[in-house]
Parts: sequence; C-alpha cells; structure tokens
Amino acid sequence: MKKIEAIIRPAKVQDVCSALDKLGHAGMMITEIEGHGRQKGMEQQFRGKTYKVSFLTKVRIQVIADDQDVDKITQAICQAAFTGKVGDGKIFIYPVDDVVRIRTGERAQAAL
Repeated sequence: MKKIEAIIRPAKVQDVCSALDKLGHAGMMITEIEGHGRQKGMEQQFRGKTYKVSFLTKVRIQVIADDQDVDKITQAICQAAFTGKVGDGKIFIYPVDDVVRIRTGERAQAAL
C-alpha cells in the first residue's frame, strides 16, 4: 500500500475529486494548507497598496491505495490539477505498512 499526497491549487480540488471518483477511488482526505515552493509567494494589491504574500493557500489531498493503483491515481491527479503555470503543485508517494479500521479491527486491504 502507498499513501499519495498531492499539494494542488484550491481551484482544482473539484476536478481532482471528480477524476478520482471516475477511477472508482472515492476515499480521500482533504486539508487546506499554506506554503510556498519555488514560487516564493506573490504580490497582491489591496486598496491601492502592493503587499507581498509569502504563503499561498493550497490544498493537500491524501489517498491510500494499493500498489497497482498508484500510477493510475497519480496520472489522474496530474491531469486534473494541471494548468501549465507555476504553482500547479506536487505529488509525494510514501509506503504504508498497515491500516486498521477502528470500528471492526480489519487490517490491510480489508480496512481500505
């Protein structure tokens, strides 16, 4: 099993969720986060003054998937989140040793 963690633009959340639903992978966790990468923030104007915003709002989507589904899921996220501009995001993939469903005690694949 793997944990797929995607950091994307907030405007692309619905597109990514729809893409994952089409794959039949509806389980996900979504968190609103702030940060910056190479982009280093941006300048915004408010009431005639320019302000530097160092941390941009992003969304973190976390998915736990079988090893054989990882490529399909990452491709779907990439296609749905793509704008072609700086700040589209990143995907991180981590190994998952085990999963336990608290309610039933099921483990591994049965717990997903």
